[in-house]
Amino acid sequence: MGNSKSKSFLYKLLSLLSVVRGYNILALVVAQYLASIFIFSPKKSLHFVIFDYQLLFIVLASICVVSSGYIINNFYDVKADKINRPIKASIDSVVSQKTKLQIYFFLNFLGFVFGWFISWRAALFFAIYIFAIWLYSHKLKKHPFIGLITASVLTILPFFAIFVYYKNFSKIIFAHALFLFLILLIRQLIKDLENLRGSVANNYMTFPVKYGERKTRRLGIFFIIFTIFPVFILFNYPDIGYMKYYFLFSLTVLFFIGYFLWKSNLKKHYVFLHNILKIILLLGVLSLLFIDTSLVLERVIDKLN
Repeated sequence: MGNSKSKSFLYKLLSLLSVVRGYNILALVVAQYLASIFIFSPKKSLHFVIFDYQLLFIVLASICVVSSGYIINNFYDVKADKINRPIKASIDSVVSQKTKLQIYFFLNFLGFVFGWFISWRAALFFAIYIFAIWLYSHKLKKHPFIGLITASVLTILPFFAIFVYYKNFSKIIFAHALFLFLILLIRQLIKDLENLRGSVANNYMTFPVKYGERKTRRLGIFFIIFTIFPVFILFNYPDIGYMKYYFLFSLTVLFFIGYFLWKSNLKKHYVFLHNILKIILLLGVLSLLFIDTSLVLERVIDKLN
């Protein structure tokens, strides 16, 4: 009896991790800390950044709010997911819709409280963020341009919170943000192509539904070409260190994605391209370590001493 209960709890936990996309949450935490150390506050010590309680509260609030965003998105997309991702939908359904909503409200409350621990402005930021995610999941994602832009903006907003916290307004950060934003736009377009059947079945007026696959692929290729500009700006900054090789690699891969995007018209092709973009985003997080390798060594040695 006890063994079956523990198995049931484990299944529900795995299901919940699938709903909140635990791997994305982990990547977000790593990205926020690495960005804080190497981009937003490169002159502050490693010890100061890691043990900064206000940064910790920003990260915790981001975890709660982003997780709740995945839950509410899953709640509204349950019918579409059964068509687009039947295996994942089956795993996600282990946790009831009622339980998902309860966890959604609890995580939003926690996120707001963590924001309040920083300041009332931070609490207001996360409250607006919570509302914006709900509005996107309930209404905006069903509209082509607004849904596309909103999805990409909401993904990048947790970094905006850290950006404001450190008050670092350098051009290099804006160039980084523009490159990331374009990658997210391309990813969202390919994701919409991948989910075309489910969108049609549920009357989601996404870009491919309204304008067709060909125009969607062309827009994706346009965004790929546009990534040249932030990469060119970043290459003029020696501060990016060895991360320039990541941008060079990403640009090369993006042009291959553009070529295959032009030729592709099957869901399995879009899934493949979507996964490549996920890898590019993950490598972008890890490559933050190579902005200044001497800085990494100095901070590690300083910590050991």
